Amino acid sequence: MHPILLKVGPIVIRYYGLMYVIAITLGFYLLLNEVRRKDLPLSTEDLFDLLLWTIPVAIIGARIYYVAFQWSYYSHHLADIVKVWEGGLAIHGGVIAGAIAVYIFSRVKRATFWALTDALSPSLILGQAIGRIGNLMNGDAYGLPTNLPWGIHFPPDSPAGMAYPGLATHPSMIYEMILNLIIFFYLWWIRKKEYHDGFSTAMYFILYSLARSLVSFTRADSLWLGPVRAAHVISAVLVIGFGGFIFWRRLYQRLTPESALPSRIDEPVDR
Repeated sequence: MHPILLKVGPIVIRYYGLMYVIAITLGFYLLLNEVRRKDLPLSTEDLFDLLLWTIPVAIIGARIYYVAFQWSYYSHHLADIVKVWEGGLAIHGGVIAGAIAVYIFSRVKRATFWALTDALSPSLILGQAIGRIGNLMNGDAYGLPTNLPWGIHFPPDSPAGMAYPGLATHPSMIYEMILNLIIFFYLWWIRKKEYHDGFSTAMYFILYSLARSLVSFTRADSLWLGPVRAAHVISAVLVIGFGGFIFWRRLYQRLTPESALPSRIDEPVDR
């Protein structure tokens, strides 16, 4: 395992970046098909705009979230803050920042926010699963030492190898990748069940929060809020919040043909 896939002179192709490219490309294809299937008032050009709005904001949010929890280190190594290719992107920060960008985009384009996030949710969780391959090759998002037969010995110069030299650690990134793929297949399965707008989004947050909380018990590089893992705190808030949202709005009920169309468009638009 090595973070660099190919190096030709000054050109360096890293697994971390390659996984982002694959995730964005595949995610855009799935999103485009979902937007067309749901008949949302968004063109292909609009969706390219959505990528340009959301991806940079999400990456910045993910980095800010991570750096904030590791400020004791970064306050003395300011130049390292921009080195996102070395890892250190916190998914919760990325999702929060990305959601804000999607909300603003939906208001500008006059598309229903929850219908759009439902279309996005399968692409998002699939992208997270693909991104974990980059973590594996980097040796970050690593687990605690283990004697289990599937424990991984990471290279000495990787984050995991430097933290636990000579020891096998839990492949926490693989655990999460598997759980993310399960969530993806579930969201992909329910997308045609015609639940109310927001149901798929809420289920994404609930299921991912549960998966992340479970995997966090094996993680060695967790961010902390005092004596508690930050992932557990944020996940608990999301599970309670979106669980309540589902029952408050009765999102678990399926739409009738007569009620399906009005929820898709906020206002008439000319395309």
